Amino acid sequence: MNDENLRTLTFSYNQRFKMKIISTNISKIKTVEHNGKKVKTGIFKTPTNEPVVIEKLNIIGDEQADLVNHGGVDKAVYAFSHNHYDYWKRTLKNDDLAVGAFGENFTISGLDEQNIHIGDRIRIGTALLEVSQPRVPCFKLAIALNNKQSLKLFTQYYHTGVYFRVLEQGVAKTGDAVTFEHKAEHNISVKTLFQAFFDKQYPDYENVLLAALELPELALEWQTKIKKKLGS
Repeated sequence: MNDENLRTLTFSYNQRFKMKIISTNISKIKTVEHNGKKVKTGIFKTPTNEPVVIEKLNIIGDEQADLVNHGGVDKAVYAFSHNHYDYWKRTLKNDDLAVGAFGENFTISGLDEQNIHIGDRIRIGTALLEVSQPRVPCFKLAIALNNKQSLKLFTQYYHTGVYFRVLEQGVAKTGDAVTFEHKAEHNISVKTLFQAFFDKQYPDYENVLLAALELPELALEWQTKIKKKLGS
């Protein structure tokens, strides 16, 4: 695809998918009781009205307790769709489910994992981010949602939110527009990749995963997961 066609594609996506930050969420590390053990976590995020500074490894003022599985180059920023909250309120029978409940840094309207592809570059505030991987939930999501079935439900829904790496550091705040600056030239969306990996009935899942391995923008964690699954 030539540069002109790429610009046209990117413009088209921005016209079709109007995205905006509905809430900016940060947290301090909190210690909770889980199965008789004390667990430290940064998943309990709450909205802030202040602009946040997005750096290479995380967002200033947002704390992670587990630096092996959270934060870092490929998971510096996590965004979740505001559009999914109605589904989760019904599914969890919790009308009080508040933005930030999924541990997201940014709750974004119009974010659709089926239309966001690995390697897409997206401007959030003044920061330029690159889509690196889907989210695989850990047990702390079940703690945050107070629902033991939430991990299974989250995996089966396939709308995981999006992890980003930071290409250009910057500042973002609630109300800022979220726009595509570059669309990837392939069809491996965040939802497609996650579903191909976890859905045993997904058609042609092996070829989807093999195609994903060819993407240099795919996070190393997911490259390793795919190779292990395919036995390569």
